[in-house]
Amino acid sequence: MPAEGGKTDMERIGLFSEMEYITVGDKYVSQFNRPFNESASKNRQILPGGSKEMSNLQAGYFDPHFVRIFEGESYVNPNQVRRRYMMEEAKKNLSKAFLPSNGEKKPCGLGSYYGTIGGPVPFFSAQSKPKEKYEPPGKNLYTNPGKKGTGYGYANITIGKQFSHSSDLYDAAKLNNKKENEEHRRLLKGTAFKLNLYPREYFDTNPYMSEKPLPPIKKVEKKETVGNPFKPSSPGKKAGGMKAGTFDPYPSHSADPYVVKLKSPSSKSAKVFHPPGGPKSRPIESIMALNVKRYTLKTEKFLEVQNII
Repeated sequence: MPAEGGKTDMERIGLFSEMEYITVGDKYVSQFNRPFNESASKNRQILPGGSKEMSNLQAGYFDPHFVRIFEGESYVNPNQVRRRYMMEEAKKNLSKAFLPSNGEKKPCGLGSYYGTIGGPVPFFSAQSKPKEKYEPPGKNLYTNPGKKGTGYGYANITIGKQFSHSSDLYDAAKLNNKKENEEHRRLLKGTAFKLNLYPREYFDTNPYMSEKPLPPIKKVEKKETVGNPFKPSSPGKKAGGMKAGTFDPYPSHSADPYVVKLKSPSSKSAKVFHPPGGPKSRPIESIMALNVKRYTLKTEKFLEVQNII
């Protein structure tokens, strides 16, 4: 229905007329009575006629009769085909085949050029080449004959001159070091700078350490006691009903209680173990503050020494 002062639904869609409905007027068919494949029951269907097995008959093949590969071909002789090919190739030759006039010539010995095409080669001839006249070189350096001696303790044996004697103190390095130390001590104005910053705040002293020497260890001499050998009073007795062959007499019967009584703790074992007290905390300076103080003290001392020098 058109709204008040508006357009109808068909005008809004843009169609000339309303579309028809497909299933209007069709009869209702239930899904239970409808076949699964309705088109399979109409018209003729593909009927292959069952599977066929391989056999000597033609029934298992697609063709109506057996087709041979070389059917209708003539017999070919391979030798005849080869000869025809050789004849065709021989027609392409322009002249006859090359035949040498004579057979091969064999050399009669080493160094002989008989039978070769080029003949003798002048570069390989056995004649000697002309050489220049030999001029002997100049004379070598003349020296005096070697002097006798090993060189140790003998003078004027080497090629050069003998070294002149120069005095050299035996303890020259030690004396120079001593002079340097004396000069260094003369420049010093006081004793060596020592820091009294032993880290006692972090590590406790060892209470078990002592600088006194320990007394010598006393050795207790043990007397060796040699025991008398064991001798039985009488020969062994045979075991019987009265236990006559045992060392100890037969123990008397005693009624054992079902519950074992615990022993009462003695005065020594009744003490309870109390561990010693651990280290107690206390206010200490940080490692960074100690290093800063130590560095400042070093720098101040160094500046003082520099100013004095």
